[in-house]
Amino acid sequence: MVLIGEQFACLKVAGRANFATSVDFKIVLAGLELKGYPYIIIELSDCSLMDSTFLGVLAAFGVRLNPAGANCVNQVIELRNANERLLELLESLGVLHLFKTCQGELPECEEITSAPCNPSREALTRASLEAHQTLMEINPANVSRFKDVTKFLAEDLERIQTKSG
Repeated sequence: MVLIGEQFACLKVAGRANFATSVDFKIVLAGLELKGYPYIIIELSDCSLMDSTFLGVLAAFGVRLNPAGANCVNQVIELRNANERLLELLESLGVLHLFKTCQGELPECEEITSAPCNPSREALTRASLEAHQTLMEINPANVSRFKDVTKFLAEDLERIQTKSG
């Protein structure tokens, strides 16, 4: 769900945020970025879990829009109402510093909807590979966590492209 206010956009993430939803999430974020919203809120009160692919997409967005991290004056990315488990996960991956975090109600806004894009297996694999590479680039401690995953995803992507090409 996307909510739009005068000076911000809010994307509400509900349920399990995983590789299957990461492509749609990335497309919506890119659209909000393209429209130039100065402040983007990711509302997480109904998000129970994020997998590493989704976290990598979120982190890549954080790096691109806010490379100086949450301490910069023009903070543009806020994670609102994240549960303790999500915050600990973001901290353990070394990406929490990219975001402002807070709790509380959303400002007044209107809801807009977007249709899911139903990504192909190739698009899902590519998004997952890029997300894990991002996590490793941001925090070298993540290399040992994700090197086998990225190797597998790169090989799988190559197989998919060979079959379709």
